Amino acid sequence: MTAPAEPQALLLKLLDPAIRADPYPVYRQILEGGPMQMPESTLHVLSSFADCDDVLRHPDSCSDRMKSTAAQQAVAEGQDIRPFGAPGFLFLDPPDHTRLRRLVSKAFSPRVVKALEPDITGFVDGLLDKVADSDHFDVIEALAHPLPVAVICRLLGVPIEDEPQFSSASTLLAQGLDPFVTFTGETQGLEQRLEAGLWLRDYLRELLEQRRAQPADDLMSALISVEESGDQLTEEEIIATCNLLLIAGHETTVNLIANAILAMLRNRERWTALGTDSSRAGAIIEETLRYDPPVQLVSRVAGADMTIGDISPGGQERSDRGIIKVPKGDIMMLLLAAAHRDPAAVDRPDEFDPTRGSIRHLAFGHGAHFCLGAPLARMEAAVALSAVTKRFPDARLAEEPVYKPHVTLRGMARLDVVV
Repeated sequence: MTAPAEPQALLLKLLDPAIRADPYPVYRQILEGGPMQMPESTLHVLSSFADCDDVLRHPDSCSDRMKSTAAQQAVAEGQDIRPFGAPGFLFLDPPDHTRLRRLVSKAFSPRVVKALEPDITGFVDGLLDKVADSDHFDVIEALAHPLPVAVICRLLGVPIEDEPQFSSASTLLAQGLDPFVTFTGETQGLEQRLEAGLWLRDYLRELLEQRRAQPADDLMSALISVEESGDQLTEEEIIATCNLLLIAGHETTVNLIANAILAMLRNRERWTALGTDSSRAGAIIEETLRYDPPVQLVSRVAGADMTIGDISPGGQERSDRGIIKVPKGDIMMLLLAAAHRDPAAVDRPDEFDPTRGSIRHLAFGHGAHFCLGAPLARMEAAVALSAVTKRFPDARLAEEPVYKPHVTLRGMARLDVVV
């Protein structure tokens, strides 16, 4: 029997590009070792489903990193921890989060999302038409990437011809979500991300001015005009919101579509079943969100001294796991990729089985921070997956996929299939 790895060594393994194709054995090691509490780093790494679920639901669990002890110390040392200006509402807490989300939700209504479905269907058909006569194609380049990009551009009102520029910036900024600073103290690629972030903010500010002068039928124009109880979004709030939606609206959905396709190609009966019955798409999507989540980890800050693991959702005391004490200001890293494969929460966790019945996952979060774009992501994925399995019933993997270096928004750079 091998000796258990030190907590720091296991966390550093997660950052190793060599495991990007299959990080789940490392997540399993961390899960089996239990919660990692590192008081000297004001860091707590939680990996069980119950613990992650507790934190996401806890009323003292905060998303604003400015509330962390580490951030406050950095500010005291004169560091600028928000070089891009105001953050998107995803990284804020009530009352700011409540106000911004309410105003954004008014413009991001179910009616707007539903109205996009015919266009999404048509766009998917057009993308697949382009590769219909090929004997092979790259799923990322042909379908998984262009679909979410076109949808979010259409929704926000961003010119699709500018896609190469903002996609490049988005990729760099997505790497900023990786926990290099939290785990190692290092700031890899900070200058590049700063340059990309400032460029994207300037780009959106210019586009915003155009929409003020000439409103259009898009979300940016709606955010300019949206008002409730005399409250409106400021220019910086609109820019931060569009920045958030532009990145989150395509990076995660690309990963969802590609991960589902890969899982089905490795489980041929699932590919065939969906190709003959599109009603199976929902279960495929939910199982993909559990089995191979587009967002592998998230963080929260303790807004007060917190106790995790003492009370179950049903109100009964728990005796099956230890109680975790988290001091105010400490950071809690939630390893969703580990939690989703927790044997205590799911039977046969390492199997991709959309027929398992009730599929529990934390991929879209919980409570006030539940993902605003979840219905749109599910719709895009359902249309894309149903169409590609029906159009190419004999598709198979041409070779093993190539992964991007991202840890948090883990996804593929290339996925070649033979049709």
